Amino acid sequence: MHAALGNLEVIHTICSYIQLGSLPAFASTCRAFERLALDILWRDLQSPEPLIKCLPSDLFSTDRGRMVLQKPLDGMMWDTLCKYTSRVHSITATQSRRFEAIVEPLGSLMLSFPSTPASLFPNLRKLSWSANGTRSATEFLRMALVPSLLVLDVQISSTSSVFLSVLSSVGALCPHLQDMTLRIRPATDEFFRKISPFVTPPISQLHHLHSLSVWDPGNQGIEHIMQLRALRSLCLDLRTFSTSEGKSRLEFPGFHDLKILGLSTDTFECALNFLSSLRVIESKEIKIDYSVAHSSSSGSTTLSQFFTILRERCDTDRLEHFTLLGNSGKIRAEPGVFMPLRACRNLTQLSVERGCDISISDGELCQLVRDWPKLDVLKISCYNPVGNTTMPTLHGLIELLRLCPVLTSLALVIDATKLDGIDLKTPGGGTCNKYLRHLVFGNSPVETPLKVALILSGIFPNLEQVNLDCADAMQTKWTNIKQWALVNSFLDGFGIVRQRCTKV
Repeated sequence: MHAALGNLEVIHTICSYIQLGSLPAFASTCRAFERLALDILWRDLQSPEPLIKCLPSDLFSTDRGRMVLQKPLDGMMWDTLCKYTSRVHSITATQSRRFEAIVEPLGSLMLSFPSTPASLFPNLRKLSWSANGTRSATEFLRMALVPSLLVLDVQISSTSSVFLSVLSSVGALCPHLQDMTLRIRPATDEFFRKISPFVTPPISQLHHLHSLSVWDPGNQGIEHIMQLRALRSLCLDLRTFSTSEGKSRLEFPGFHDLKILGLSTDTFECALNFLSSLRVIESKEIKIDYSVAHSSSSGSTTLSQFFTILRERCDTDRLEHFTLLGNSGKIRAEPGVFMPLRACRNLTQLSVERGCDISISDGELCQLVRDWPKLDVLKISCYNPVGNTTMPTLHGLIELLRLCPVLTSLALVIDATKLDGIDLKTPGGGTCNKYLRHLVFGNSPVETPLKVALILSGIFPNLEQVNLDCADAMQTKWTNIKQWALVNSFLDGFGIVRQRCTKV
């Protein structure tokens, strides 16, 4: 054997180029290849089925389409199984007919294991579970909840007492858990009432938890979450706040040292009530995801109240990213609604891409961003009803670059038809941005593509294209898209000329 094949890094590189189905044959070639090939083969299981397939076929029979364990495993069989399971780092269990067929013998195997569960999967780091909570499936789930587990993603679809009992032990079984996501299907009040007493109390035992995504656990659950001193990322689905609590909130101390706070809601009143219940919010990033908007007038009022409360509760020196994302419906908003965010002097990203029709002039745009010199991402609605909304012009865009000189990404609807007073030779009057790489103008009106391209190439010398692939592109008039395509064609030509000049 060549000396290079004795180097583990060389063998690992070879294994990385081999298709997964060919790894067993490669592993059987010689012992030098076996260990690393098996490590890669068993590292990430997309199904528990290989745990059955690696055992002798005469262990199982078929009864009414289901596999049945015929006899117990002997010591040699357990050694073989543990040889493979010790290499497993992640398992994905998804509900399917095949999973239903193998889960019963799998559960029987797990129950008959002669040692502790931790010794069967000693290196398991991640478990993704979206299977039913039957007794057999729960037996396997129990064996996979081991102390080495760091990431747990569970979709709860069963209220069986056995399944809920196992979930209630997560805090004790997985004390080193760092990332946990809990989802519920179906999302009904009755379902929440049944499972919350089993799931929310153990959360307070997870002292190493860094990231948590969960339905709204109610007042008691929020108290448990606040005990997690290592928590840095928290995402709450406020759409599931139980009606049994009457939508009432107690007053809480708040959250400290968060990096991300994410809230999903149907109404801004719900998000407003939640923020109002907190004395302080220390988070670098806040993301609000809503799916149902109010009428224009009431929605704008509630949004204004939301930002006022946010300024009062939030550590304005700490907040750097704010995202408002609407999935359905739109709110008509004036720029004054967002003015409380001006107190956040260290803001680097503001994204209000969907969900708001914002009427904003050049002066109002500049007033809004004046206190954000560190801003590098600004996204304000890629689609607006042109006939009803005031839009900034290219004059406002040039002033924006003076106020926010480090922008790298910009999404903004502008009126690109008003070019009077802009010198096409030096459109920014010496002001330009060499950092911008991503530019979206949505359904911005444009009449003279060549002049607009000349202006854009002058103020954004390193910009290659205006991005035409935005979320609201289907609402943009075809004539607009063709005009912006012409702008991009001119920008391509200018780029080629610029490259020739640098070579000369």
